[in-house]
Amino acid sequence: MSAPTLVILAAGRARRYGGGLKQLAPIGVHGEGVIDLLASDAFAAGFEDVVIVINRESGPQIKEHVATFWPKKRRVSFAIQEVPRGTVDAVLAAEPYLDMAKPFGISNADDLYGRDAFARLGRHLSTSSNSCLVGFQLDRALVGDMPVSRGTCNVVNGHLTEIVERRKVHATLEGYAADDGLTPAVLHPQATVSMNLWGFQPAIWPLLHRAMHAHDFGENPEVLLPVFVGEILHRTPMRFDVLQTTSRCIGVTHAEDLPLAQILVREEIESGERPEHAFL
Repeated sequence: MSAPTLVILAAGRARRYGGGLKQLAPIGVHGEGVIDLLASDAFAAGFEDVVIVINRESGPQIKEHVATFWPKKRRVSFAIQEVPRGTVDAVLAAEPYLDMAKPFGISNADDLYGRDAFARLGRHLSTSSNSCLVGFQLDRALVGDMPVSRGTCNVVNGHLTEIVERRKVHATLEGYAADDGLTPAVLHPQATVSMNLWGFQPAIWPLLHRAMHAHDFGENPEVLLPVFVGEILHRTPMRFDVLQTTSRCIGVTHAEDLPLAQILVREEIESGERPEHAFL
């Protein structure tokens, strides 16, 4: 099977981050942006082609950054998400740039997933006929003290059976809590959570289109991937394998997260988990 393609979702407006583009936040020791280290990990895992979904406002800055710093031998395409209608719509924006007969990976542009996570995803897309989700431990998927959203996963025999979006998740002296009114209010540190690192088979395309056509945008302006997958798990026989990773997911949700994220990246370099430079 040929090498898989990665779709990087970089069209978000980053309202919680503040000034600047968090996709380009200088997380590396040499000032590399989040998207640079992310792409470096994907290339190391065997992904060859990349499609970056951008918006018209910040997209030109991302395109210029990629043209300046990424290796010229890599094939990178850019898709425009015209209206911010969620991550399902963002994936569909990339459709014209993908081989419709091949599986593909999906990632955020502001989360650094780690080399182990991408290696597992790349291997799965090259060897399995199932779609998949890379699952992270909750205690390895939080950076800083600010509350965030996390998709908590129910996994049975290695397969995803349910995914529930939990909001206002944060660390406490007793562990981890979600102040969203749902139960359980206290979350286990080793709970499996989704960080939007997916692998989809071609059979997903009609389901993505159907979800957009059926959605009431007057009631909810976005269709999100975790919600979409949670719904099709109950309506279709499609199976999602959960690939448990030992990687730490280093996300930059808030501007206050950046200094700690930089420290965590430096620790990964010092421990040999990643090279010092994104691209050599």
